[in-house]
Amino acid sequence: MKPKTLLKLLSIIPIVYLSFLLVIYLDVYEKRPILSLLKKTQSDSALEVIDFSVDKSVANKNMPKPNKDRNAYYGDTHVHTKYSFDAYVFGITASPDDAYNYAKGEGIKHPLGYEMKLREPLDFYSVTDHGFYMGMIQAYADTSSDISKKDFTKPFHNLNRPENLTVNSAGERSNIFSSILGAAIIQPYPSWHPKVLKAWFTKNTQLALKSFDYDIHKSAWADIARSANEHNDPGNFTAFIGYEFTTSTDTEGGNLHRNVIFNSSKASVRPWTRIDSLNPEDLWSWQDSLREKGIDTISIPHNSNGSNGQMFEMETFKGEAINRQYAAKRMRNEPVVEITQVKGTSETHPLLSPDDEWADFEIMDKRVGSRPPTYSKPSGGYVREAYLSGLTLDFSNQGNPYKFGLIGSSDTHTGGGSFDESNYWSKVGLLDGNSENRGSVPLTNENIERMEEYTAAFNQPVSTISLEQGDYANTGFTQWGASGLAVVWAEENTRESIFNAFKRKETFATTGSRIAVRFFAGYDIASIDLNSDSLVSEAYAKGVTMGADLLHDDGKAPDFIIWAQRDKNGAPLQRVQIIKGWIDMNSGNPLEQVFDVACSEGMEVDPITNRCPDNGARVNISDCSIPQNIGSSELKTTWNDPDFDPNVKAFYYVRVLENPTCRWSTWDAIKSGYKPREDLHETIQERAWSSPIWYLPKQSDVEVIPLGGTISLRNSVD
Repeated sequence: MKPKTLLKLLSIIPIVYLSFLLVIYLDVYEKRPILSLLKKTQSDSALEVIDFSVDKSVANKNMPKPNKDRNAYYGDTHVHTKYSFDAYVFGITASPDDAYNYAKGEGIKHPLGYEMKLREPLDFYSVTDHGFYMGMIQAYADTSSDISKKDFTKPFHNLNRPENLTVNSAGERSNIFSSILGAAIIQPYPSWHPKVLKAWFTKNTQLALKSFDYDIHKSAWADIARSANEHNDPGNFTAFIGYEFTTSTDTEGGNLHRNVIFNSSKASVRPWTRIDSLNPEDLWSWQDSLREKGIDTISIPHNSNGSNGQMFEMETFKGEAINRQYAAKRMRNEPVVEITQVKGTSETHPLLSPDDEWADFEIMDKRVGSRPPTYSKPSGGYVREAYLSGLTLDFSNQGNPYKFGLIGSSDTHTGGGSFDESNYWSKVGLLDGNSENRGSVPLTNENIERMEEYTAAFNQPVSTISLEQGDYANTGFTQWGASGLAVVWAEENTRESIFNAFKRKETFATTGSRIAVRFFAGYDIASIDLNSDSLVSEAYAKGVTMGADLLHDDGKAPDFIIWAQRDKNGAPLQRVQIIKGWIDMNSGNPLEQVFDVACSEGMEVDPITNRCPDNGARVNISDCSIPQNIGSSELKTTWNDPDFDPNVKAFYYVRVLENPTCRWSTWDAIKSGYKPREDLHETIQERAWSSPIWYLPKQSDVEVIPLGGTISLRNSVD
């Protein structure tokens, strides 16, 4: 080849390269439409599917037989280990294997050295580490890794060395989490770099970041998937592959986090994360695309209470009107919501339900991860209001995007959830692993000085409060709690059976107690003998259960069967309630009412107030003892709505309340020789919530015509 020809060919290479960079620039910054031909050269790495199956030496040949009437299985679908960027910063070194061993009843170590162990094993579990920067922080800390040689990783080097796993490092770790981490990860390569080109061609934006190593990331994800598949034991213990999609509104920091759960041993080659998109609607599109490849998933929103009203808003992420397509897409991908966990309970709020005496329960009123802890407005952040909003949206022909079932989970960042008020280790490792740091007992002078130094060094407000017994940490941890559990009614303890229960919303949530609750509705179920051995099978045959729709039947009023059983290790049951929500079918105005439907001690509900009499159960605060002879081991009843209107769309869900017991903060105080902190609730009532049953009347003749619209000159001319 002649030198001139060679030079011409070589000169073409930079021109082609720069052309592709220009295409990427125009695409990313939306300067003009891009030729579809160039877009077709892109692949989507997030849609590459891997079978993470593992070979097991011994197959389980002793699976219990399926139960057609379904069993209650208790689990946790929200668990973090060392692979989560924040958990590792908080001192967590527990692996996914450690987490699954914990779920099956083994003890594991807290970063402060004490043992964490369940009172009894769980039935299912999912390690759901943050997909965002999964595995990267551990690699920064490991000084033998290549990426640790980069300057921005220096604050992370040997962060979790044994001598640094102390409460004294909490201030340093808080600063790394809130300040240094964000500065480290937002370091893109320059626009001309080949990795930017690769990121565009594979739709994998994180490849364009200096702080990211794709091999490390995929290795962490593969280990999480491997661990789930190894610990999955059909018939005895179910482990789901999962991760957390950790997104938020970009300006105010409203929490929009979801946990993504896969239905089998197959999953995408990498998690789809907030780096791909902040918009949850894009997550659902990715889930739909995976479903076309035979991989089913669900995403489970959590901590709506910390979303600043953004989780259940009345418009889309981009501020557009919700329509039926949006509603169907959301419900297809998000059939259940996490109503309770360590960072508070999201059923309702006293400002939203002022007539509900039990609304003020484990309220966490701060935005998730905000610094300093910043107020989160209630409206748009709680489940009951979301159910009502769904009815209102449906009234205006926009569909119902909030027709979800309920579960609880822990959101533990230690590998093991803390479900027992009397044995509580909170959530974030070294930051809240003892009673002083989480604010339940007074601080020592040394710790007061340390907190003052921290607030001065990092320009934060004073994080202590002076009370009768001394100065306490006031960092927001006192709003957290020992909660919660996901429960499903499923034929057997397998991935398929439990996943199907999630999809059909035959689920309920508890605050950590192993309460069991059945809930049915129908037009002929009042004929069922409540003491019959065939109660459940007849109820399935004659009615619908939690999570389902009950269609109208020529104006007939339905009956409801509710059956609650206590946790053998918990307090006796105090009462069972039904929460009803409905709308005025002439205006769409949302309404709600709480009905007590079954009382302990054989007492009767007052027909005027719809409340049970006080059963007299009290807690001895000096030692947290409770009476075992007051309350019920089970409550079972048939109920009908005294105000039922066959033309009104409504939902009904069950809330079960135990007798009062000591809150974790009270247990902390009395164990340390103090009185309970006076500005906190001394007791709580552990509880369970069923998924709703939705009553659907016949189609209304009322035509809803919103005021709006515009005139287009183009349309008028055409």
